[in-house]
Amino acid sequence: MSELTNEIITRVATETVAEATDIRSRVRDLTLSAIKQRHLEAVGVREVVKALTAGVNFGLEKRAQDSKEAMSEAFAGLDDALQKSAEATHLALRQLSDHGKEFSDVELTIAIENLKQTEREFLTTISEVAGAASERVKADWHELVTHAARAGTDTGRQVADTVSEFSQRIGSVAQDTKVIGGGAVRQLSSRFVQVASGILAGITEAIKETNSK
Repeated sequence: MSELTNEIITRVATETVAEATDIRSRVRDLTLSAIKQRHLEAVGVREVVKALTAGVNFGLEKRAQDSKEAMSEAFAGLDDALQKSAEATHLALRQLSDHGKEFSDVELTIAIENLKQTEREFLTTISEVAGAASERVKADWHELVTHAARAGTDTGRQVADTVSEFSQRIGSVAQDTKVIGGGAVRQLSSRFVQVASGILAGITEAIKETNSK
């Protein structure tokens, strides 16, 4: 697949929301492809969410009706994709951790912090971009995000499960400011990215096969 730049993500999201009926699945697939290209890095994922939300805003302005329903479908697709990305991280960490000392506690901690940062910025990024939308769209976004923050997202639940499973191992390392400093997440290890990206690609292909059937 060719590179999905932020501009392309915004354009495709705009077209999807403005014209398509299967918005949820299309947004999910677009987001998954973009996340994989950015190697699941939290900074890259934030850019994907930002570009996609901007496209959703443009698409909503072009819809004559059902804009609120279209927004909900787009949000659900985005949440689906981030949940699958978090699932890939979980499975990759489980697989790598089985190799014991070959995958260090520091690498594990950085991957977990990257995942937590992605989840923290999910709704925040949507709210930031929604601020540039029309008053009608902005109000609908506020209602949707407020509800999601209160009820929780699939992404948030997956992240919580992952953190819970590995909490004992990362507990002491997470306190080490040499590992995670100033709120910034250090670069993910190449082996984690390789394994997690492979798992995410498998998940994506499985979704496509299910849809085709």
